[in-house]
Amino acid sequence: MSTAGLGPGLLLLGKPGCHLCDDARDVLERAGARFTEVDITTDDGLHATYLERIPVVVLDGVERFELFVDEAALRRLLSKVRRR
Repeated sequence: MSTAGLGPGLLLLGKPGCHLCDDARDVLERAGARFTEVDITTDDGLHATYLERIPVVVLDGVERFELFVDEAALRRLLSKVRRR
């Protein structure tokens, strides 16, 4: 499954027990972002594609961050999206 197949919106791709995923979730929550969390272990294609790259933050099918989420950059990106 590709990220485009996951639909529009803000997604956090990760897996249980991933401390970097926990950090990314905290950043998204602090930024007030509404997001959907996707567990890559439930899909073989996502698992194969993203295992070594998580967490990955995807916005409307475009990968925006991987491994770490820059909170300031995320806030700038979200402010642009909210103005649409």
